[in-house]
Amino acid sequence: MERFKSKGGEHINPSYDSTLDEPPVYEESNFSNGEHRAVRPSVVSAFGHDTLDRMPNIDFYRNAGSVSGQRAVRPSLQELHDVFQKVRDSDGAPSDDLESAIPSDSDKGAVKFGWIRGVLVRCMLNIWGVMLFIRLSWVFGQAGWGLGIVVVALSCVVTTITGLSMSAICTNGVVRGGGAYYLISRSLGPEFGGSIGLIFAFANAVAVAMYVVGFAETVVDLMKEHAAIMVDETNDIRIIGCITVVLLLAISVAGMEWEAKAQVLLLIILLVAIVNVFVGTVIPATADKKSKGFFNYNSKVFSENFLPAFRDGETFFSVFAIFFPAATGILAGANISGDLRDPQGGLPKGTLLAILITGVTYLAVALCLLVRLATISPSCDVQKCNFGLMNNFQVMTMVSGFGPLIIAGTFSATLSSALASLVSAPKVFQALCKDNIYKALHFFAKGHGKNNEPIRGYVLTFVISVAFILIGDLNAIAPIISNFFLASYALINFSCFHASYAKSPGWRPAYKYYNMWLSLLGAVLCCVVMFVINWWAALLTYGIEILLYIYVTVKKPDVNWGSSTQAVTFVSAVNNALSLSGVEDHVKNFRPQMLVLTGSARTRPALLDLAHSFSKNFGLCLLCEVFVVSLAKALEEINANMEKNQVWLRKTNRKAFYTAVACDSFGEGAERLLQASGLGRMRPNTLMIGFKRNWRTAGTEAVGMLIQYFFFDSDGLDVSHIIEAEDHLSMLNSYLTSEEGFNPCKTKVALTKEYNLLIQRNRGTYFTLLPDSLCSDNKLHSFLQFLSFIPLFLLIFLSPPVSVCSPPPPQVAKMNERLLEASTQFKKKLPKGTIDVWWLFDDGGLTLLLPYILTTRKKWKDCKLRIFIAGQPGRSDLDKEEMKSLLQKFRITCSDVNVIDDIHVKPSSDRKFEEMIEPFRLYEGSKDTVQAEAMQKEQPYKITDKELNTFEDKTNLQIRLNEVIQENSKSANLIIVSMPIARKESVSSYLYMAWLDILTMNLPPTLLIRGNHKSVLTFYS
Repeated sequence: MERFKSKGGEHINPSYDSTLDEPPVYEESNFSNGEHRAVRPSVVSAFGHDTLDRMPNIDFYRNAGSVSGQRAVRPSLQELHDVFQKVRDSDGAPSDDLESAIPSDSDKGAVKFGWIRGVLVRCMLNIWGVMLFIRLSWVFGQAGWGLGIVVVALSCVVTTITGLSMSAICTNGVVRGGGAYYLISRSLGPEFGGSIGLIFAFANAVAVAMYVVGFAETVVDLMKEHAAIMVDETNDIRIIGCITVVLLLAISVAGMEWEAKAQVLLLIILLVAIVNVFVGTVIPATADKKSKGFFNYNSKVFSENFLPAFRDGETFFSVFAIFFPAATGILAGANISGDLRDPQGGLPKGTLLAILITGVTYLAVALCLLVRLATISPSCDVQKCNFGLMNNFQVMTMVSGFGPLIIAGTFSATLSSALASLVSAPKVFQALCKDNIYKALHFFAKGHGKNNEPIRGYVLTFVISVAFILIGDLNAIAPIISNFFLASYALINFSCFHASYAKSPGWRPAYKYYNMWLSLLGAVLCCVVMFVINWWAALLTYGIEILLYIYVTVKKPDVNWGSSTQAVTFVSAVNNALSLSGVEDHVKNFRPQMLVLTGSARTRPALLDLAHSFSKNFGLCLLCEVFVVSLAKALEEINANMEKNQVWLRKTNRKAFYTAVACDSFGEGAERLLQASGLGRMRPNTLMIGFKRNWRTAGTEAVGMLIQYFFFDSDGLDVSHIIEAEDHLSMLNSYLTSEEGFNPCKTKVALTKEYNLLIQRNRGTYFTLLPDSLCSDNKLHSFLQFLSFIPLFLLIFLSPPVSVCSPPPPQVAKMNERLLEASTQFKKKLPKGTIDVWWLFDDGGLTLLLPYILTTRKKWKDCKLRIFIAGQPGRSDLDKEEMKSLLQKFRITCSDVNVIDDIHVKPSSDRKFEEMIEPFRLYEGSKDTVQAEAMQKEQPYKITDKELNTFEDKTNLQIRLNEVIQENSKSANLIIVSMPIARKESVSSYLYMAWLDILTMNLPPTLLIRGNHKSVLTFYS
């Protein structure tokens, strides 16, 4: 980097030391508080003062374990803030950005190729196949040189567009080994890469057999001419083919250097053969050659060869299908990308130049033949002629200067292609296995030697090749192999288009001569050519790729390469969210968007499963947790929980999100979540919380805030203490079993004791986490007032059938077993039964809509809806018919409608309710006015006599409802009841909690629902 002096021409800062701007290293340091860790020393940098800040350097941006250089670590923000502090609150870790792996020394001394030997030579050898010497004359004889040029040009267009797309992808970052698989997987993700990588590696392995059989057939033809057949033609091909594969395998296993030398030798032979063709075209034709249709340069012959002369049912497309596989060698260089010195620079240059040279060569050789060679010999009958462009596949031997060189060129073309495929298949397969997408194939990921040679992959490729050579007929499988290659070309083009379309800031290819729409055209052309070559092979290729794609998608490999698929998904999500924001909500499109106060996602599985049943894959489900601590202290825990909970949700297939906030109180945190959660129209409209069964023993400091009663639910929904115990047990078990010579029997006893201690400790101190600053009813009223502004508010309280109080120590295991069983009651499929809906108050239809949604879920499909409504005495039948008519208009099916006309009757006994509120009554009625006012001021959270008298009817209603529900719905799988409303500034917290408790006492799982009285149901279309 150039260094500048100041404008005044002063000398460069004398304290500047350029070496200090290199990536820093750590030094071991001891702190005054006894802490020992690695820190970076403060240095005098280019800025002339002490600083830990570093100048930009490439080593800061390397991946962990980079093979091209060691990854360096820049100072973290925390280090820059706290470097001079001796006593710190943090754990002393330098940074999360520490290098996690040291580069291996195994790559030192590895053989690396430049773009000529590594890319250009390989691509030319693959494209110059036997087509050049055997079938090119037939192609131009059928199509004429007019359409023949179109055939070659169209093939070059497809390969050139693919080369441009590949150049853009491979210059958008460091390219490692894996060729087409690496390019596609890092662009489109493991699903596409894993599917195409496997069939691409298999295609290369089978291609080895095809090329070797072509070589063996030529050798057998020579043996036949000289009467040297060993057994018979078929078995001789098998014998020669197997011997050839063994020799090629030996060259490959010897190392890339030997393989490269063999390729250069074969290229020289091939070039000599091509030059031999051009030399032969200028040698005057003999009488014998003229009788076979080979003349001197003749414009008449050239003009006659312009028009097509399709015979034997051939068409332009069939001729194109025969020629195009000759152009499918453009990935020969990319397949050994891991062995290239500079793949980013070498692949574009070598591949595109190879396409240009080979395309010009094909056209030049064909046109030289067409100027002198007739389509058929004029001296023989059209139907029986064996000479001319159309009939003689060995015409190149006749027109060349020295015939045996054409045979040598044919040998060179087949062997070079076979050798390239024999190297490509294991390299691509090894890269695929290293990524562990198919876990069963990870055995083949291991490499050997300086070049990390895939010896196991070579052996597998050898076995596949020999198997197909022994099978015999490869003509049937040849179209499938060609289609496998074309499928990879199509995906390379699509990868370039997709990455450009996503407009991700990370898409910055150094190669600029590409166009996203041209890449899309190339992908479409590849797909069309697949069907042109063979329609059933194309369908088979698509079928295999789709099956592999589904397999990889289901297995969900644990990789993240920042694919364009992720970028497009994000862009689509943003665009859809923006488009939703411009549309007004409509009652027909209402769906519950759940905000569930679960705490950690794992601690209340029953609450989560029930919420997930409402939202499923069709609505928003947001799991929330509040940390009662300052943000600075909770930040690290929040970040860790975010990732841990989201991973757990993904692994357990719960379609939900997790979020957390840190606040001074739970109420404030809940308010923040309700205000700020969501995006645009994707905002929660339904609040779901658990019911706090032990509200009577939670302590007076927890009474004032309504949210406190539901956020920490220790009675049936919360299994956090069990999860924590299991985590401790797992850690303890790992520690104990690692001790050498530890007694297994003692280990079991120790684990059992630790388990019980953990359970008791957690259950005994769980609610000491509640803050002491909670005050009384003012906070309840302010919170209720805040909730009145929420667009759609719903409280759902789950009253589980299992009561879990702190049992004696011997019963801990049994009670926790029951607790775990209750926590999974909504995870499994519900048995046949009913969902009883007690629709007592019209809240807009939410109390009816939610149970209907449950019946559409697979887990609840065996549960029938039963509707219970309150009715006036004497008109039950009329009320029932009206409700049936309403349900019919709503198109909601229920098994029965029941009208309860005796809800107004006084309950048989209110003793349980009196016992429930006894500790919380003020009993100010027996005191004088002054003393009563003092008691109310001192204990504002208690229930006054006046309050009890005012709401006596409502209290009796809750008690009576419990009796009626027990009579009618005791066996229901789920009960849904309209939730009573607490009047602001009138109902105390303890009285309201008593209402809810007495209403749900001794019932199956119960949901209390209250909508915001805006319609969520309509019978209009």
